[in-house]
Amino acid sequence: MTGNSEKVMEIFTDGACSGNPGPGGYGALLRYGGVTKEISGCERQTTNNRMEMMAVIEALRHLKRPCKIIVTTDSQYVMKGMTLWIHGWIKKNWQNSQKKPVLNKDLWEEMLKLSQPHKIQWKWVKGHQGHSENERCDALAREALEKCKS
Repeated sequence: MTGNSEKVMEIFTDGACSGNPGPGGYGALLRYGGVTKEISGCERQTTNNRMEMMAVIEALRHLKRPCKIIVTTDSQYVMKGMTLWIHGWIKKNWQNSQKKPVLNKDLWEEMLKLSQPHKIQWKWVKGHQGHSENERCDALAREALEKCKS
């Protein structure tokens, strides 16, 4: 790219769960200017979707200033939630299309709040297909999950 050399923060995320619900873990890679940081964590009783969301939330919490970001996830739930569904949910007072309360409202609100100062492009990749960063995030999530199992 010539001209505008605005750097982009790349965030890769994944979540894992043993049982659904059950113990779960998340992993994320943050890459900026050739430097990569890995983060992970776990919860003893959670769901896979919550761990997918926590990976994004915790990655966004690490950012110190507004950024241009590409978030790559293998979760259609996270990507579609943030790009297609969330504004409708808000308009309908957090009711889904079946007029039931939206699941994980607490995490959707947190993700929305943390994403506000940034310009985010959401990108979906098929999981377990050899995407190196997705595979690394999966490994981080599974290692974290094991810590919460004991």
